[in-house]
Amino acid sequence: MDNVNGKWALITGASSGFGVEFANLLAGQKANLVLAARRKEPMERLADQLRQKHHVNVVVEGLDLSAPGAGADLKSSLDARGITVDVLVNNAGFGLFGDFVDQPLETTLGMLQLNMLSVTELTYLFAKEMVRRRTGHILLVASLLGFQPTPGYAAYAGSKGYVLLFGEALHAELTPFGVGVTVLCPGPTATSFADVAGQKDTLALRMLTMKSQPVARAGILGMLKHRSNIVPGFMNKMVVLSNRLTPRVMQRTVMQKVLSG
Repeated sequence: MDNVNGKWALITGASSGFGVEFANLLAGQKANLVLAARRKEPMERLADQLRQKHHVNVVVEGLDLSAPGAGADLKSSLDARGITVDVLVNNAGFGLFGDFVDQPLETTLGMLQLNMLSVTELTYLFAKEMVRRRTGHILLVASLLGFQPTPGYAAYAGSKGYVLLFGEALHAELTPFGVGVTVLCPGPTATSFADVAGQKDTLALRMLTMKSQPVARAGILGMLKHRSNIVPGFMNKMVVLSNRLTPRVMQRTVMQKVLSG
């Protein structure tokens, strides 16, 4: 497993949820951190905790990554600080639950900008330098929903399907240059995701829900081992396996029932 001691890791969406877990795990391995998200105050508190506990350097960048060109602005800011990113954790994103035509188009487009275009921009900007240095790690956070069509999460699942296929293709392209690309595909997890998305709880979801820390740990360990993708949890792995054996019409029907209760 690769060593990140003393290297810089950039974590997007670092103000809550998986972002906080990724920050704690990487700081525990003595990586220096750049925390990036819209909400600066929670990141400042997290940065203070990590500096005191792990004695690492932590830089906080408050910005809206859903804004076009935000990735380039972030890259320029880090260049000005003389920070070379060796680990990129593309974690920022959100979901919208409900019928596609009932969602405000502007909100859906903003989600797609953050979940796909910003991920693509950041990956390009930092992977290009990693390839030149012949070293680096990239972790992309997709979703279990990226494996199948999901009524109620039509646009979100589509965006995560893009991240999954994009990341697996990059894994093959960049491995010869010493750069690892790993896609983490969490299932239902105890974060604020469902509340933000407007999704109600169901018995099936409660049975599948995992705690955020082991999911994040699986992603970091998989990334450092140069795995192409990680699906944490036995039940989630069974869902992926079953998708290989069932037609899409059945996948859609099952997901509707799981999400509607």
